[in-house]
Amino acid sequence: MKAFLCNQKMISILRSISFLFFVSCLLNTFVSSTQHLCHLDERDALLEFKTELLIKKPLLDVDSYIKTESWMNKSDCCSWDGITCSAKSGRVIGLDLSFNYLYSKLESNSSLFKLLHLRDLNLTGNNFNGSSIPAEFDKLMRLERLDLSDSSLSGQIPVNLLQLTKLVSLHLSSSLYPDFSSFLSIEESFLHLLAQNLRNLRDLDMSSVNISSKIPHEFSNMRSLRSLDLSNCNLFGKFPSSVLLIPSLQSITLSSNPNLRGKLPVFGENNSLLKLSIERTAFSGPIPDSISSLKHLISLTLSFSQFSGKIPFSVGNLSHLSYLYLSYNNFVGEIPSSIGNLKQLTHFHVSYNKLSGNLPASILNCTQLLELDLSSNQFTGSLPPIISQSSKLESFYAGDNSFTGAILSSLVKIPSLTDISLGYNQFNDFAGIENISLLPNLRYISIENRNYNKVSDSEVNLNVFLPLKKLDSLLISGIPLSTANITLDSDFPSSLKYLSLSGCNITEFPEFIRKGRNLRILDFSNNKMKGQVPDWLWRLPKLESVLLSNNSFSGSNGSFEVSPESLISYVDLKSNAFQGPLFIPSSKHLRYFLGSKNNFTGEIPRSICRASSLEVLDLSNNNFDGSIPQCLETLMSSLTDLNLHNNRLSGMIPEIFQNAKSLMSLDLSHNRLEEKFPASFVGCSELEVLNVGSNTVNDMFPFHLNSLQKLQVLVLRSNKFHGTLHNGDGFWFEFPQLKIIDVSHNDFFGALPSDYFLNWTAMYSERDNNMELDYISNFGGITYYFSLVLMSKGVSMEMERILTTYTAIDFSGNQLSGQIPDSVGFLKELCILNMSNNAFTGHIPSTLANLTNLESLDLSQNKISGEIPPELGSLSSLAWINISHNQLVGSIPQGTQFQRQNCSSYEGNPGLNGSSLKDICGDIKAPTQSELVETKEEEEEESLSWMAAGLGFAPGVVFGLVLGHIVVSYKHEWFMKVFGRRKQRTIRAR
Repeated sequence: MKAFLCNQKMISILRSISFLFFVSCLLNTFVSSTQHLCHLDERDALLEFKTELLIKKPLLDVDSYIKTESWMNKSDCCSWDGITCSAKSGRVIGLDLSFNYLYSKLESNSSLFKLLHLRDLNLTGNNFNGSSIPAEFDKLMRLERLDLSDSSLSGQIPVNLLQLTKLVSLHLSSSLYPDFSSFLSIEESFLHLLAQNLRNLRDLDMSSVNISSKIPHEFSNMRSLRSLDLSNCNLFGKFPSSVLLIPSLQSITLSSNPNLRGKLPVFGENNSLLKLSIERTAFSGPIPDSISSLKHLISLTLSFSQFSGKIPFSVGNLSHLSYLYLSYNNFVGEIPSSIGNLKQLTHFHVSYNKLSGNLPASILNCTQLLELDLSSNQFTGSLPPIISQSSKLESFYAGDNSFTGAILSSLVKIPSLTDISLGYNQFNDFAGIENISLLPNLRYISIENRNYNKVSDSEVNLNVFLPLKKLDSLLISGIPLSTANITLDSDFPSSLKYLSLSGCNITEFPEFIRKGRNLRILDFSNNKMKGQVPDWLWRLPKLESVLLSNNSFSGSNGSFEVSPESLISYVDLKSNAFQGPLFIPSSKHLRYFLGSKNNFTGEIPRSICRASSLEVLDLSNNNFDGSIPQCLETLMSSLTDLNLHNNRLSGMIPEIFQNAKSLMSLDLSHNRLEEKFPASFVGCSELEVLNVGSNTVNDMFPFHLNSLQKLQVLVLRSNKFHGTLHNGDGFWFEFPQLKIIDVSHNDFFGALPSDYFLNWTAMYSERDNNMELDYISNFGGITYYFSLVLMSKGVSMEMERILTTYTAIDFSGNQLSGQIPDSVGFLKELCILNMSNNAFTGHIPSTLANLTNLESLDLSQNKISGEIPPELGSLSSLAWINISHNQLVGSIPQGTQFQRQNCSSYEGNPGLNGSSLKDICGDIKAPTQSELVETKEEEEEESLSWMAAGLGFAPGVVFGLVLGHIVVSYKHEWFMKVFGRRKQRTIRAR
């Protein structure tokens, strides 16, 4: 009985426990469900924030779902899209409205800043319309992740953000909005404070933020950092290499900071780097052997920098490497054979270096290789025949090297290839090109022969490319092509967009082009085509660029009208045999028209002014007459280059340049233009080159050009300019960028002040000898180089391209007087100085010894006296000197370039003497002035005798000789008075 009662009590207790457990579970379920309901104050704040946001969907994306559409009153905000709540407290801890088409200002009083429990905030990919980042973000003290990237924010990033000390991820990049109006920036102390305050930061992305400062060494103490992106930030100075040694760092990107210097450190074993990108910087030095310590590295990008030395053998130890980009550096030597150890390598780019030797056969061990770029190096030898085993290779670029052999025979056995570039090598065998159809996926092929004028005798028929239905670009030059058997009915690839057959000995315009419905760029330059350009060419629906230069075309067959939908923007017809009136396509998109070196005649047609988008117009070296069209004024808002050089244009230069704010070069030289110099040239604020030489412009020096602060080249030679080269009030032209000035063969007179050249800063700024040579040009949609004819070293020199380092002053053939200014010695970068045929007096300035880059010096035909300064003997670059016909005395400098000149460089200086002159001119006695006159008269008498003999040759040699004897012997005085003195005056004038 007791046992029974005992069992009943136990059952009762168990039931009580079960009931209590059930009640507890019920209460827990109830409490838990109520906690998932967000707090009313945060729900209201979110609804208020929703009213602050405008939504602006793209027209093509109207069906996109907007997260805030689920935000409804009287509902649980924890269930709304983009909202995350704490399971315990019910507080809003996450807000994600990324790429939600927000189009609003981010205001400082925004309800966003009432969500004080936020840990994650992601607003990336929206458009806050250039608003600044509110300082009120510092209220969100619990934030751990903040992403405001690519949201069109601008202005200075508030330092208050750095009070968010719990941040582990901060993204502020603006790469989707690269215009400067949308750029964020920071104050000078920002990076120092960031490194001190955000010690827990693991992920920092400030790409495209305008930092404009150095990276502080404190960044090395951010031991939690895993990812750092500071690309395109205007960083400068030396980057602390210790940052690259942070053990936790997995990814670092410093690309597109061209003024950021640094070197790669010696890497240790405790390294986690997966990605290292230092592209487009000023980093230099070698890749250290310790690169092998980066055992986890997947991507190494060092392109477009200044790295040098050999590619280390140890790079072969990076067994996980997939991407290796080393292009555009100064690497030398051979590619190490260890490259074959990189079994995961998919992209290998080493273009534009100084690598040499053979391509190692071991590279064929990289069986995953998709892209191989060897372009623009010094590789020699032939490629391994077994390259055909690279079964996955898609892109192969080997242009601009010295490879030999028959490469195509191997390449056509790699069916995966889509891109082939073999231009400018020493290939002497293009066997295999007939099998190009074995590459069904080929989209791009470039086969350009370096020996441009030594093409193979055997022709290649163009029909071998017909089966390539995916072909996008076909570029062939220097290889004879036959278009036989290709007719209008031929099934040429409809996908073709870029066709270049330059220098291929083609004689007729290929008819099959008529079917090029997708053709955009057509290049038939440097061939032997003649006759008429077909009219249907201009009506191809997608054609943008036509290059027909250096052929023998004589005209256009039929209409030159384009279709209303024409996209033609670039036409190059230069160096042909076009005759008659100028024809120009009527496309509204036309931007570049090059028609120089033809035989166009008549007036420049006014129809050209309808090309409202025209940027470059070159009609030089033709036979145009009439005046410059006044209607060109309508094009001045878009024109960057106008070249009418060497025609027969007459009349005055019209006042059409008031709004030419884009014009960079203007060449009106070698015409018949006259009257005044246009005052409207002051409107050409971007002008770099102005050439009106060899006309008959009659005016004073155009001092009003002083406002053209970018002017580099000014040519006024061979006109009727007159007056002084300064205005007499201590003011003369100050062109800070001027590098070439030619005012020769005019009527300028007067003395030049001693400080005349003081403000010509571009000519005395120190040159960076490490800077690569470049040319003055317009780098627009095309590169248009400026040309010039200039006197140098005594001869007229035509420069088709003008080096940016080239400097010249030519004041010759005027009536300038007084002393040559000493300030010319400040122009340390000057290459050519020509002051000849003037009336300069005084001494040769000893300051010329400062012109260490001077190559040509001409002071002849003046009245300069005194000795040649011996200091000039140190000018080792001086290759040509002419100081003849002055009043110089003494010796010439010893053991210098002066000793290498012809005797004619010193003649007409009776006072020059000494052993130095004897070494050059031999044992001569300087003639006196009376002896010079006497000698000249004897030469004239002798020439007169022969002239009389020549006149008498028809009726009889004897009669002519008698007549000559009578004239010379008996009527000498009268004959010389009438004819001889006139000849002397002519000689002096010359």
